[in-house]
Amino acid sequence: MDLNLWQQIRVEAAQSASEEPTLASFLHLTVLRHKSLASVLAFHLSSKLSNSVMDARSLNELFLEALTDDEQIVAAVEADICAYYQRDPACDLYCLPLLYFKGFHAIQAHRINHWLWNHGRKTVAYFLQNRVSEVFGVDIHPAARFGHGIMIDHGTGVVVGETAVLGNDISILHGVTLGGSGKESGDRHPKIGDGVMIGANASILGNIRVGECAKVGAGSVVVRHVEPHTTVVGVPAKAVGGVSSCKPADEMNQNFVDDGSLYIGAGI
Repeated sequence: MDLNLWQQIRVEAAQSASEEPTLASFLHLTVLRHKSLASVLAFHLSSKLSNSVMDARSLNELFLEALTDDEQIVAAVEADICAYYQRDPACDLYCLPLLYFKGFHAIQAHRINHWLWNHGRKTVAYFLQNRVSEVFGVDIHPAARFGHGIMIDHGTGVVVGETAVLGNDISILHGVTLGGSGKESGDRHPKIGDGVMIGANASILGNIRVGECAKVGAGSVVVRHVEPHTTVVGVPAKAVGGVSSCKPADEMNQNFVDDGSLYIGAGI
């Protein structure tokens, strides 16, 4: 990317430390003493997720191993930070998701956890899934596959099942469930296309596909495939129109296309 994101984050952290001396030591410990975004992320997540069973130093080493082994994880982290900055009106600094947004923290912990899962380390992956759920209020199975440019706004109450697949440039509000339907095993969770926006407290259930650049209204229950570039809302969800942009996840428009009079999402 054209922006040197790591340097920008350092500049912002230094400015914040100057403006708020009471947080200077926190910002130095968390950002300014580190030499890379990977180092910051590993340190910050390990500090938050450590407990009496797994100390912060052990977690930091584990997280750095994953981030060093797979450069695509860090590239996805950068894309996620930019997604928050570009889509969330409450995010006016690049450093904010990295430091304070638990939805962002849960996504990045999952990226590391997915690496562990794929390397046969399922026991520690399950342990970390549980810790992320306890600490951040977001429960993502380690096997779920995420693209890049993902934003989970607020994060609280989001659940993503084992065989779920998320594409690129997706925005998800709080309380969303990407779950199974019934007790069947195998491929049983939703597939979310690129550019999709999912409103607060929506549930998408079963091995169904939400097509690219679709919108799912807040509180909806989706149990059938959603066509690309379509807005669905209701219980059960039904198509109510198209979308107002080529990529709803970027626009974050919470209204129907037809007359803009009906609210379909929730954000702060």
